[in-house]
Parts: sequence; C-alpha cells; structure tokens
Amino acid sequence: MIFKTAAEMANALNAGEISAVELTQAHLQRISEVDEKVKAFLFVDSEGALAQAKDVDARRNKGEKLPPLAGVPLALKDVMVQKGIPTTCGSKILEGWRPPYDATVVRKLKENGIVILGKTNMDEFAMGSSTENSAYFPTHNPWDLTRIPGGSGGGSSASLAAFEAPLAIGTDTGGSIRQPAAVTGTVGVKPTYGGVSRYGLIAFSSSLDQAGPCARTVLDAAYLHQAIAGHDPMDSTSIDAPVPQVVAAAKNGSIKGMRIGVIKELQGEGYQAGVLKRFNESLEILAGLGAEIVEVSCKYFDYALAAYYLIAPSECSSNLARFDAMRYGMRVEGGSAEDVMNATRQLGFGREVKRRIILGTYALSSGYYDAYYGSAQKVRTLISRDFEAAFSKVDVLVSPTAPTTAFKIGEKANDPLAMYLNDIATIPVNLAGIGGMSIPSGLAEEDGLPTGFQVMAPAMKDDRMYQVGAALEAALLSKWGKPIRSEEHTSELQSRQYLVCRL
Repeated sequence: MIFKTAAEMANALNAGEISAVELTQAHLQRISEVDEKVKAFLFVDSEGALAQAKDVDARRNKGEKLPPLAGVPLALKDVMVQKGIPTTCGSKILEGWRPPYDATVVRKLKENGIVILGKTNMDEFAMGSSTENSAYFPTHNPWDLTRIPGGSGGGSSASLAAFEAPLAIGTDTGGSIRQPAAVTGTVGVKPTYGGVSRYGLIAFSSSLDQAGPCARTVLDAAYLHQAIAGHDPMDSTSIDAPVPQVVAAAKNGSIKGMRIGVIKELQGEGYQAGVLKRFNESLEILAGLGAEIVEVSCKYFDYALAAYYLIAPSECSSNLARFDAMRYGMRVEGGSAEDVMNATRQLGFGREVKRRIILGTYALSSGYYDAYYGSAQKVRTLISRDFEAAFSKVDVLVSPTAPTTAFKIGEKANDPLAMYLNDIATIPVNLAGIGGMSIPSGLAEEDGLPTGFQVMAPAMKDDRMYQVGAALEAALLSKWGKPIRSEEHTSELQSRQYLVCRL
C-alpha cells in the first residue's frame, strides 16, 4: 500500500480495504526501515500519528462523511509549528522548543483528517538548496544516497521519494518546494502568494515565504492544495478569494488550444544538457497534445538572483532578530543581557544563517538602504511587469525547474554562489508572488537522475498549472510505461525507484 498514490490510498480507506491505523503503521514501519539511510525526519511522532489515525477510523466507522484525504499520512516540514511537537527550523537555536499552538496549515491538515507522521529535516531557517545547512545532519537523496535531495525542503521531498510518506508540506521562499521536487522526481507546488496561510510558518523572508503541497503525482498535490488553501484572517497577506479549482483541473488535464510560453532567459548556458533535453522533449509532448508553444523574453529575469539575495537576507535579518535568548529557544548564560544575546546567537546560528543576517543588516543600514534594498525592490517590480507582459500573450510559462540534477553532498558546500545558482529558474516566481509547479520530466542521460519541468501561472490561476502538469504527467507515463514498484529496488534504496516518470 505504501507504494500507491495518496488518491489510491484514500480510495482504499473509503472502501474499507485498509484502516487508517494500518496505513499509518505501514509508513511508520517504512520510516524505521530506511530513514537511518535517508535521514528525512528530524522527529517522528508515532504516538500522535496513531492517535490521529485511530480517530479517523472511529469517525469513518460511525458513517461520518470525511474529507477526501482523511486517514492518509503526511510529512511536515519543520518550519511549520505544531502544538506540543518539537519545532526547530533545522536550527540549534530552537532545539527542543515545543510550540503552544498550531499553524493554520497544521490546523487544516487535522480538520481534514490527514495524519501527521512527524517533522522533516531542512536547511536551517530555510536558507539553502541542499539541506546540508541543517544543524543536525544532511538528508540524502533516495535516488542516490551520495547526493543532495534539494533544499531547503529536502527532508519533505526525500520522504516522498523513499516512500516514507505519500504527501508532504514544504515551504518555498526562492524555490524550496520546486527545486527539491525536481531533483527527487516528485511534484512540488508553490501556490500564489497569499493563497495558503503563513500563520504559524516561522518566517525567513516574509514577502517571499509560501507553504505548499509536495506529492508523488499532480492529482495528489491538488487534493492537498485544496485541503490547506483558503483565506485566513490570522494572516494579513492572505487573499480573500475562492480557492482555484485545482482538483478539477488535475482531473481534466486537457490543454488543447492553450498557449504555453517558453522563457528564453531560463535555459541555455549553465543548464545541464540532459536537463535541457528532457525539457525540450516535454515541450514536444505538450505541442502534440494540442498546445501552442511560443518563446517569450523576460529580460529582467537576468537580475532576479541578485535582487533576491538582497531582499531575502534583508528580511531575514529583521525576522531572526527575535531569537535573542530572552523569550524562547536556546540561552547561553553569563554576563549582561547583550553578552547572553551575542553568545546565544553565535552558538545557535549556523554559518549560512549568519552570512545572510550580515548581508541583510548591511543592505538595510544607513546610507545603503536605497542603494541596495531599495534598488532590489525596483528590480522586483520590473520582474513582475515582465510576467504581466508575458501572461498577456500566453496562458502559462514554462522552464526547467533546476539547471542541473542532484549534485554530490559536499560538492558545493564551500561555494555559496554556486549553491545560490541552483534557484536561478525558481526565484522569479517568488519575487512576483505568482504560482509555480515542478513535475518530473524524466531522467538525465548523463547520470540517470531526475529532472524537473516548471510550470508558472498568473496569480490565483493555480488551476492552470495543474491542468498542464496533469497533461504532461499522463503523457510521460504513457511514454515510459507503468511505474516500477519492485520491493527489491525500494528495500535496498538503490536509487532507481518509481516516482512519476520512470525509464
């Protein structure tokens, strides 16, 4: 059962073929068998998960009408607060902290009867593209345990790829849902900014952060998206508008007559040949399904990376000022309040977090604010206008999700710029606040590792991403044949497991 999709699991639960407790136990058993190698989880809540599953079974046995995903397990990124459950953001400064409340996303998961298995590993405070910046340990990519699973949400993506969970929650500030999805052969969706509540999401960069669904299929992601989306009065940036009909769009999957724009600036130099080959093959498939493929130019995208790495550190330097040893989290005793604060932040924060706090504080300092942060915000406006102009001509935009497949653990650890370049194709979406999705597009010929295809849609038109994603997914499955679900492969984690597009 753990090798099935979340939708198939939901059908089996509704048909009485398996109970929520049995399904949860199967996933907890899987975690105990493989997570020593994968290291996707920071905390596994076996007792809490089984209690949630038992409650779902009791309600179902009473004949209560339950939401579509009731009883299906999920892995939760450790940046979302969950009452009474350790929440660290992958940082030593929050080690052992147990929140007194649930994030809105967590509350909605519980209301939908979705069973939360535990908290997944991540780059500290979501700062990174490889999950190597976790203060606890790096997570490994189940396709090749010597490689990274992406970041910052590598724990969530790895849990899906290792069949430890059928669903996961991630957060995306500059690509932290989509880039891990690309390198692990899973589906990751960054909804329109404000489409999913940020209340209870521990902030990195408030104008960029967005929670979203991670899954193994487009339809599974749509069901999870539908469950967690919607207006929240607790979040001042939440959009008070109907949730796009993403489930219906994923089931439709017809793209005949759609205009799909290929962004000229998000391909070419710096992109791995195998990634581009699979991307171009996917374009041919979409054209064969009746879509019109046109090239568009978004000239200010060339400045997106630079703008992002001024805006995000500036906002992080402000947000992380709250970790001052006076209210919660780690506290190093001794000396004055200033001494305690300095010693705690020195010991509690990792190298990448310190680097971004310093960058951001400098960019916001007197005499430099307009030159750096102010200029970056102007570039952000120009990028938004590029998107608006492009969407006046096409229904969606597409690009490769990441320029390369998963790289080796440690390969870029001492080269921050090389690490930052992993998000070059995903960052513009966050700067504009629109929706983006990554779906698997096959395996690169050079290394046999997954590649990702990114679909971008206008704000609150997230259903278009699901429509295109479902069409491409179905066509690729038809092309490559049925998924491999061999226990021989999965038990050994020999990196050729099924996700959506299998050779």
